[in-house]
Formats: sequence, structure tokens, C-alpha cells
Amino acid sequence: MKDLDLSFLPTVNASLNALAAVLLCVGVSLIKQKRITAHKRVMLAAFATSCLFLVFYVTHYVWRASATGTAHTQYTGPLRAVYYPMLLSHILLAMAVPVLAIWLIRLGLRRDDTLHRRVAKFAFPIWLYVSVTGVIIYFMLYHLNPH
Repeated sequence: MKDLDLSFLPTVNASLNALAAVLLCVGVSLIKQKRITAHKRVMLAAFATSCLFLVFYVTHYVWRASATGTAHTQYTGPLRAVYYPMLLSHILLAMAVPVLAIWLIRLGLRRDDTLHRRVAKFAFPIWLYVSVTGVIIYFMLYHLNPH
């Protein structure tokens, strides 16, 4: 794996996070219009996008550790007071997203609409925050970070 160059994956991952954020917003818009089938399809696409992100994230993490001896890219830019709290909140909330997303999918497929709606009220902003901050973290780490 050391001979492969997977340094492009952070850009792919940021794009997947951005796509997930857009799909989440479209999904909410669709359900507000009572377009249930379209909402279901878009939200499943958001979940698939996030799953693909996770596969590529872990792949990049393993590749980077193998190729460079460290899995992490240090942030040394001027916005450390913003970057590290955002990164911490992103990581902690990202751990909840798969659980919440799977729970919501199960509730939606069972058509337990009342509980689905209640869970979505707090799960949606968490998932959206994780997706958006993922893009911001990428830009801070790979474009605003003096190496």
C-alpha cells in the first residue's frame, strides 16, 4: 500500500461530505413538501455517500500511516483556537452519526413516522454539522495550513 499515492483522497472525502450536506438539505426540503418516496431515496443516498466517505477516510488513514509513519496531518495555521475545538466537536459528533442514521433509516422503513420525526429533529443538525465541518476542516488542513 506504501507504493500507491492516495493523497487525493482528502479532496474526495471533502467532496463526499459536501454532497452529503446537500443531500441532507434536499431530503429535508422534500419531506416538508410531503414527497415521501423522493425523501427516502435522497436520504438513503446521503447515507450511502457518508458510508463511502467512511471507507475512503479509513483507507486514507491507513495509507498515510503506512506511507509516512503517521496517520495525522498537523494543523499549524493561525486559526488553531478555532480548528481544534471544531475538530474535537466534529469527531465526537461523527461517532454518533452512523448510529443515528441507521436508527432513522430503520424507523423510516418501518414507517414509524412519529418517532422518526422526533429523532430526526436532533439527528439532522448533528449529521449536517458533521458534514459541513468536515469540509471546513479539509480546507483548513489542506489549504490554509502552512506545511
